[in-house]
Amino acid sequence: MTLNTGHIGLNVTDLDRSLAFYRDVLGFVLVGEGKEEDRRYAFLGDGERLVLTLWQQAGQPYDGGRAGLHHLALEAESIERIREYEEALRAYGADFAYEGVVAHREGAASGGIFFHDPDGTRLEISVPSGANGAPAPHEAAPTCGFF
Repeated sequence: MTLNTGHIGLNVTDLDRSLAFYRDVLGFVLVGEGKEEDRRYAFLGDGERLVLTLWQQAGQPYDGGRAGLHHLALEAESIERIREYEEALRAYGADFAYEGVVAHREGAASGGIFFHDPDGTRLEISVPSGANGAPAPHEAAPTCGFF
């Protein structure tokens, strides 16, 4: 049996703020939203399938020191598209872990950008190739492991 990722669910502190970030900055499509007792939620897709759900039920921002999600990795179709995302994220004021496009490891063709959403959740947008020559923040270790 093979399992594929269906969608990712994230707890957020402010649904309106997070929805604006994921929809307006990263380009996800709002598929639906609602309210269930004291929880609001939004379903986001890529135009064909559900990709992400946002649940307004967190009382505090993301804590990388706790068990659970390390980071959410998204894949773009080209290095040029990653640079467009970087520009939109900079205009938004996103917090970046590294400056510009970085390689996944020293000499790798794969790489991308590493940043945080409004609640501090770590995100990566990368490509499997096209990042040739980009610096690697850590010599022999995977970049995303030190994010």
